[in-house]
Amino acid sequence: MLSIAVVFGGRLLLVLLFLPFSALDKMLNFDQAIAQASEVVPARSLAGILIVAGLTVEVVMPLAVLTGVADRLAALILAGYCLVTAVLWKQFWRRPDFRLRGDSGGREVFWDFMKNVGLAGGFLVLAFGTDAAGVHRFLDHPLGSSHPYSVIDEPVRQ
Repeated sequence: MLSIAVVFGGRLLLVLLFLPFSALDKMLNFDQAIAQASEVVPARSLAGILIVAGLTVEVVMPLAVLTGVADRLAALILAGYCLVTAVLWKQFWRRPDFRLRGDSGGREVFWDFMKNVGLAGGFLVLAFGTDAAGVHRFLDHPLGSSHPYSVIDEPVRQ
């Protein structure tokens, strides 16, 4: 039982940013989310479509990761989502005040960018595992489950 709680807890920590927090923020502040998306996509209707697509990713993919249903594909999608949002909305390199020392709003955006990149790495490990064989398992069965909550009875080593 403890092993299941640890696995669930680790997965929950990975997705907690998205569900409920970011998804709820998009729902409660939909107009502001569209305004932010409009900074990258000038057409308001396209910005709205992007926000709805992002909201869908932020609700459906974390649920898949938590339940283990097509969790590896969901983790891969979340990795891509993290990287795309980092490149589109965390452009620290465009900030005129980006500095490594002293006051710098750009440096804060840099850390947000790196947070997204780090999350993407965590999701890639969840999608593919920790070895090259995991990539082959994923490619052979991309909709398969990693069976995160199955427990194999092994003798206890002393």
